[in-house]
Amino acid sequence: MLVAAAVCPCPPLLVPEVAAGAAPELDAARDACLDAVGVLAAARPDLLVVVGPGDESSGSDDPPTVGPYPPGAHGTFRGVGVDLDVTLGHAPDGATTAGRPLPQSLTVGAWLLGRAHWTGAPAEGLALPSTAAPEDCAEAGRAVAGRADRVALLVMGDGSACRTLKAPGYLDDRAAAFDARATEALGSADLDAIVELDAALAHELKVAGRAPWQLLGGAARDAGLAGRLLYEDAPYGVGYTVAAWS
Repeated sequence: MLVAAAVCPCPPLLVPEVAAGAAPELDAARDACLDAVGVLAAARPDLLVVVGPGDESSGSDDPPTVGPYPPGAHGTFRGVGVDLDVTLGHAPDGATTAGRPLPQSLTVGAWLLGRAHWTGAPAEGLALPSTAAPEDCAEAGRAVAGRADRVALLVMGDGSACRTLKAPGYLDDRAAAFDARATEALGSADLDAIVELDAALAHELKVAGRAPWQLLGGAARDAGLAGRLLYEDAPYGVGYTVAAWS
């Protein structure tokens, strides 16, 4: 059963070494994410699953990044110009950690856990395709919630990338309203509103968090969790929401 969840954005800029001189601009978001991870620790889960968007379509040199990742999987920020590597939790004694690297979203999640000095339950990763249907996300969430008696989720994903003219997706007048609906749903643990988020519109608005959020909606069904909004803003024209469910 799901006993706690943390919802966090997944930009590499959360990492101070990546943001460099702009790091203070995301101090509030960073602190809120650490507070949300603290809620996970307080729930004393048997299993922690870090969920985020992956990429199912890639070139020959870049294999797909969707699917599960074991404890001890490695990620790196070298792709954004920083010589910094992270590990998702700890591999079981005697287990090898060789394998495909974490996608960006799970790499940021692994960094957050390291920053929070996570020493609790084993941490695994799950990357979802951005095109995953809402019902498939919900079903995956129910499966994850059934993995252990006490399951916690660290759900990584950004809102729209179309909030300003300088945003990665340029300005789209629909973006602010979409983000407001998503933030309200995530902050109040409104499962029906999460399920009803429009997947096609989310794709048009470059919403990286839609599939992970809808997985959370499926995992939390019948869990009776309450939500609390910890942070909401759109720095750099991208919607960032931090929430904790317990």
